[in-house]
Amino acid sequence: MKERKARSALTILMVVVGGGLMIAINGMSAGQSTFVNKQLSTLAPNVLTVSSGQHGFRGPSGPPTIIFNSEVVNRIKSLPYVQQVIPEYQGQLQLNAMGNIQNVQVLGMDPTKLTLISPSLQLVPGSTVKTSNPTGMLVGDSIANPPGLTTPFVTVGQTVKATYSFADPTTGKLQTTSRSFVATGVIAPTGNNQIDKAVIINEATANSLFHKSGKYDSMAVVAISADYVNAVQQEITSIYGSNNIGVITPKAILQTRERFQSGNSSFILDIAFISLLVGTVGIITTLYTSVNERIKEIGTMKAIGAKSTFILSLFMSEALLIGLIGSTLGIVMGVNLAYVLTGFAPSSPGGAAAHVTPIFLLSDVSNVWILSVILSLAAGIFPAWKASRLSPLEALRR
Repeated sequence: MKERKARSALTILMVVVGGGLMIAINGMSAGQSTFVNKQLSTLAPNVLTVSSGQHGFRGPSGPPTIIFNSEVVNRIKSLPYVQQVIPEYQGQLQLNAMGNIQNVQVLGMDPTKLTLISPSLQLVPGSTVKTSNPTGMLVGDSIANPPGLTTPFVTVGQTVKATYSFADPTTGKLQTTSRSFVATGVIAPTGNNQIDKAVIINEATANSLFHKSGKYDSMAVVAISADYVNAVQQEITSIYGSNNIGVITPKAILQTRERFQSGNSSFILDIAFISLLVGTVGIITTLYTSVNERIKEIGTMKAIGAKSTFILSLFMSEALLIGLIGSTLGIVMGVNLAYVLTGFAPSSPGGAAAHVTPIFLLSDVSNVWILSVILSLAAGIFPAWKASRLSPLEALRR
């Protein structure tokens, strides 16, 4: 290996890259899974999101077939194992805070029931929450403290102007409505984007502002405990039909997210494994070339009594050494690479960590290390066998 430093170094590098990529991907995948579970833990496990029509994670797949009104809300509230039903209006507003403009998502609901949806929810000091305040507005952290800005968009007690555009149902012309709100509270980071990236206003105010006529967009159904979520879901779909109503639970979100993450990680791991196989081919090429370059040397060793097993072990040792060095350096590179890649993700101004911290399991690290060494040894078998089978006379004639 000393005589072929450049070639040996490049061969080891291929093993390092393949093993390092596998280590980095495994670490980031485990860290991402923990991060997602932590974020989903901020959601109440006993809350179901109910919407009209078939809804997936990308939104509705067709027009609503059931109109959500007070009658539907009371019907679902009367079901067994249902603790509370929180109807919601949804819309878009343009907020103007001292000349700064931002388009925001609006949730119209009873703000005192937010803790049922997000149990860990907290408000910044000075905030107040009232059910019947028509001009009050709770502002999510990402709205109050826009990422990338050093100054807040809105603070507690500040007045903002909200503008809403809609089509007049009689004339069809675009109309614009404006009214003032007071930011009575700012929500501390929750990890729930539906809350962090929205403003919450009074239910009756949203109904009037968005001209909803008492027709809700969705509702949060709170079961008495997480054990009864499936039972409540079955009751709702049996009444309204699974094709007419969409029910999403935190468990369903987690399962979908895990399936996506598993498929994505498997695809990237396959690429990393191919890279490791390329390194294996490099070992075969290096050792095979070494055998051809050292034919006379091998013939001399055999002529003075060296056995085939000695020649075999000589080249297998070289393959093993390449594997040991490459796999060990690959672990070091993979760990550092994972931290570098995840370090680029920013943190929110509110202080909530937005990046994934890689997690390295001993079993994953050891499996990658062993796989790298085994592939390196397997790559050295053919060149070593070829070297051990050389005839001394044939070798010395070349």
